[in-house]
Amino acid sequence: MMRPRLCLLFVFLLALAASAQQPPAPQLPEGTVVHRDLAYVTKNAHERQVLDLYLPAEGDNLPLIIWVHGGGWQNGSKDRPTGLPFLRDGYALASINYRLSGHALFPAQIEDCKVAVRWLRANARKYRIDPNRFGAWGASAGGHLVAMLGTTGGVKEFDVGESLQVSSRIQAVCDFYGPTDFLQMDTHRVPGAKLAHDSPGSPEAKLVGGPIQENKEKAARANPITYVGKDAPPFLIVHGDADPLVPHHQSELLRDALQKAGVPVSLYTVKGGGHGQGFQQDPNLMPVVREFFAKTLK
Repeated sequence: MMRPRLCLLFVFLLALAASAQQPPAPQLPEGTVVHRDLAYVTKNAHERQVLDLYLPAEGDNLPLIIWVHGGGWQNGSKDRPTGLPFLRDGYALASINYRLSGHALFPAQIEDCKVAVRWLRANARKYRIDPNRFGAWGASAGGHLVAMLGTTGGVKEFDVGESLQVSSRIQAVCDFYGPTDFLQMDTHRVPGAKLAHDSPGSPEAKLVGGPIQENKEKAARANPITYVGKDAPPFLIVHGDADPLVPHHQSELLRDALQKAGVPVSLYTVKGGGHGQGFQQDPNLMPVVREFFAKTLK
């Protein structure tokens, strides 16, 4: 039997090893004001219907970037948002949680994103943000949801719940490798990709409530590409050309549909990039993102 002191040492070493595997906590610019766990739904709310809001120390009428996390619609958290360095550029940043597919099927996820946008717009003056300059940025499942926000600005069926006196439209979308047409994902998988999106256990199947090829109408309802129209805001789409989970072709489809509708759109390809892997090694990527938000929100 392990002695108590050795047992404690073993537990300590395990905890130390686990913490070493975690990415370092994001460094906030000096003076950043942080409001955590703001409830964007107040009646019969789910515990996931909260957001964090980061504000620069100074400035009024700040442009806002809304970060939507990934995780296959079945996990993930608002706690480590991409985009915190943008606070130094004079942006506010909101990071939202939403109900996952284990809590509720689609369209709960886009409904939550929309009510979060409306809540932020309704409370813009209180938090020094400009209600007319909202951009959304997300990766993977979050990329899918920000693309949905962009293409469904005029679709009222997803605007339910609170803060309905204001709009859920956004003024810019930065979509990092989000799915856009579920039914075409397996057809264009890269060689060796292991995830079968048409399988009953895929993230897309869990999102819509069944295998996507057997639920084509439900899948189409969840596709951002379904709603593309000329009133969509400008898009920046970023995707690795070796992505084994979400084929690069998904972003090509969305780009082509937006171009056909006359919407300003740019597709930036990370050469050799996987599902987010290799992005940090691309020195041109973040300048492209910064330029996009500066052009659309400033």
